[in-house]
Amino acid sequence: MPEPEDPLDERTTASDLEDVLATLAYLLTRSQHHERQMARAGVTAARSDVYLLRALAEAEGASRVGDLADRLMVKPSHVTRQIDRLQGQELVARTQDATDRRARQVELTGEGRAVLDRLKQANITGLADALDGVPAPDVAATVSVLRHLVDRYVQRVRTGMLSEDAVATADPRRGGEG
Repeated sequence: MPEPEDPLDERTTASDLEDVLATLAYLLTRSQHHERQMARAGVTAARSDVYLLRALAEAEGASRVGDLADRLMVKPSHVTRQIDRLQGQELVARTQDATDRRARQVELTGEGRAVLDRLKQANITGLADALDGVPAPDVAATVSVLRHLVDRYVQRVRTGMLSEDAVATADPRRGGEG
């Protein structure tokens, strides 16, 4: 019968993973790195704008601002400002919502899709170089673990956002009506 894992080992593993993820996040989000990747892809969008473009591409069609804000876990006003910038670059277009004439939807333009494709290709090239020599099963296992982490963190962030909203609504000192 296998022995139960030592909680100290779990903490050490989590600590090691935290170190690696913090370093990776730092490396991937450095301004100079972002600017080089954007230049390689011929893109002038900010990092947060790229996530919005990705969210629109994954939606496979037009999306409402509120739905995009929920997906990106930000306030709708933030998404609206991003859309204004991206529309000015002709990367997204606003359209009338077919079901609610008062509402507007946003979708990628052909140019927006092309820019996103160039950016993704530049990222894939960089990752392929970094993964040179790493066995494919190790890469697949890493992808699986990271997807699990992302799903769990998204769940925690969303749960935390709901909890914070409930506290703010109940506590007049935090901006709610109580």
